[in-house]
Amino acid sequence: MTPYLSSPKPDDNPSPLPATVLIVDDLPENLEVLGELLQPLYRVRGAHSGVRALAVARSQPVPDLILLDVMMPGMDGYAVFDALRADPLTRDIPVIFVTALDGVEAEERGFELGAVDYITKPIRPSIVLARVRNQLELKRARDRLRDQNLFLEAEIARRMSENLLIQDVSIRALARLAEIRDQETGNHVRRTQAYVAVLARRLATDPRHAAVLTPEHIDLIVKSAPLHDIGKVGIPDHILLKAGKLTADEWVIMKSHSRLGCEAIHNAEEDAERPVPFLAYAKEIALYHHERWDGSGYPEGLAGETIPLSARLMALADVFDALVSRRVYKAAVALETARDMICAEGARHFDPAVVEAFVAEFVRFADIATRYRDEENR
Repeated sequence: MTPYLSSPKPDDNPSPLPATVLIVDDLPENLEVLGELLQPLYRVRGAHSGVRALAVARSQPVPDLILLDVMMPGMDGYAVFDALRADPLTRDIPVIFVTALDGVEAEERGFELGAVDYITKPIRPSIVLARVRNQLELKRARDRLRDQNLFLEAEIARRMSENLLIQDVSIRALARLAEIRDQETGNHVRRTQAYVAVLARRLATDPRHAAVLTPEHIDLIVKSAPLHDIGKVGIPDHILLKAGKLTADEWVIMKSHSRLGCEAIHNAEEDAERPVPFLAYAKEIALYHHERWDGSGYPEGLAGETIPLSARLMALADVFDALVSRRVYKAAVALETARDMICAEGARHFDPAVVEAFVAEFVRFADIATRYRDEENR
């Protein structure tokens, strides 16, 4: 038996292709009867066994509807239905069971399995046509809804991507504003952000930090890292750009940049219509990245794990970058020397776990420092 019982005739003005209906029955006469009934309206395919039905259902054009006989030798209709549902290509094809079994139990079983309708033999043409038409209309409606949902999902994804890009650009612009004020920082923001990402991902492999450093939280921390020194915008030029050592009074003003940055981010957060998750991390980093593990840092003298983890990551990244970068008041130190200096400050300046992560990822730190090196350090 050929897979097609009928096919649409050529037309000088072609219209959308008719729906494809697959009829499955082991008796040729039943295939013939249903085929003659449906072929004026639909593209009809036929299969005389369960195995053949599965092969036809998986070939093009995939049926829009299947009329499936229940009582067939070998693989019966229920087994065929299970196989159709197990295949991603055919699982969504609606199936109408067609059977000579005239009983409530058989009908209930068909619906429990997931059939969309149930037709008993001998068939009544008007009922068959009505039920086939109804199910095809329902399928078209589901397909339209699915396509609309896919379009909406794609549009939402596109707009979210645009919003994230705008957000990232805005963050970079704000960070760049602080960078312009302090002309010696160069690629400091880019490097420290990369260092923080490396440290966070390394620490995420440690069970002690895995619950906090989820991929989502790491993304937020990394996104907020460039704003760590945004408060420098509020520091007077004669202090921020001073080449020599700061006086005690000047140092007090200089240290205020951490609070100024946190307050600026907090004000921006309050102006937002809804919470912006990364800003919470941005505030932590801006305020606490100069705290020290032993409690000797500023602005609040926090110690140990009372310092937010995001700020502990930034503290090491910030100091390492300062060490390997030239400043008007100092020369850049060698990468290995900077590594040793960082290690010597474990449990004093830095979280020992963060130092361990730094040592494990030192090669990547060195690569970042070299790749984004400032021109004056080349």
